Amino acid sequence: IPSSFTKIGKRTFMGCKSLKQISFANPSSLSQIGNNAFYNCPSMTQITIPSSVTSICYYAFGSCTSLTQITIPPSVKSIDKYVFNNCKSLTQITIPSSVKFIDNSAFQYCSSLIQINIPSSVTTINESIFENCTSLTQVTIPSSITSIGSRAFYNCTSLSQVTIPSSVKSIGQSAFYNCTSLTQITIPSSVESMDQYAFSSCKSLTQATIPSSITSIQGTFSGCESLTQITIPSSVTTIDECAFYCCKSLKQITIPSSVKSIGKSAFNLCESLTEITIPSSVTIIGDYAFGCCKSLTQITIPSSVTTIGNGAFQYCDSLTKIELPASVTSVGEKAFYNYSS
Repeated sequence: IPSSFTKIGKRTFMGCKSLKQISFANPSSLSQIGNNAFYNCPSMTQITIPSSVTSICYYAFGSCTSLTQITIPPSVKSIDKYVFNNCKSLTQITIPSSVKFIDNSAFQYCSSLIQINIPSSVTTINESIFENCTSLTQVTIPSSITSIGSRAFYNCTSLSQVTIPSSVKSIGQSAFYNCTSLTQITIPSSVESMDQYAFSSCKSLTQATIPSSITSIQGTFSGCESLTQITIPSSVTTIDECAFYCCKSLKQITIPSSVKSIGKSAFNLCESLTEITIPSSVTIIGDYAFGCCKSLTQITIPSSVTTIGNGAFQYCDSLTKIELPASVTSVGEKAFYNYSS
């Protein structure tokens, strides 16, 4: 590329399947690599972006499936969405401190990427940035980050440890979904909201700490099959739908007196749960809330409860005794189905 070029336009080399190498004049005047500029150049193994470049646009290197490494120069201020999407052979990348913004899905499906350091100049981890980076074992989240977006680390199955800094205020939907190698997580007290399924299907997760800043748990730990211990803080008022669904190793849990409702399937398929105390603050036990809790031997329903949903205690095979208080005005279909005693 001659030094007179200031921009590589959109789709310039898109689909050049035999293109192996590209070089830039030094010095270069290039400032922008346009949308889809090198999209689907599957033979290109490496590229050095000139230090004059300030902008790398949408899908610029998407599906360059043989690209193993790339150096982003310190002149670059932002990385657009899908820039390195589906670069399946990319093992390492250095993001300079000049980068202030990384857009959605920038490294999505980079399945060979092992490690990444996010510079402290970045303040948000956007949606699906590292989704399906299945070889990613370690990530450094700097204290500049205030939010972790939806599906940010979705299906990062090799991610074994991550430290969430105390600067983070929100964790998006399915942010760490199916991170099957993650064994423990501490959620800092700065976090004010965790969306649905934030840590769902983290099958190796054995313990987690929920901060007192959280008021609602909704599907957050569903499918965490190895989770044996968790403390619900007194700030929580709602245990929402599928909060601990299929947490098969959870043996006991204390529901704080701040909780007013237990949502649909909240503890469904918690097969190791032997006992649970429902506080007198709870008024509603939702549909299938404790369904298939096969080891549950006793439960006390307080006089505050007015509604017990459909199948709330169905297939609780070990439950031998249950007393319904006079406060209960509505019992759903098959609420105690297969309850033999």
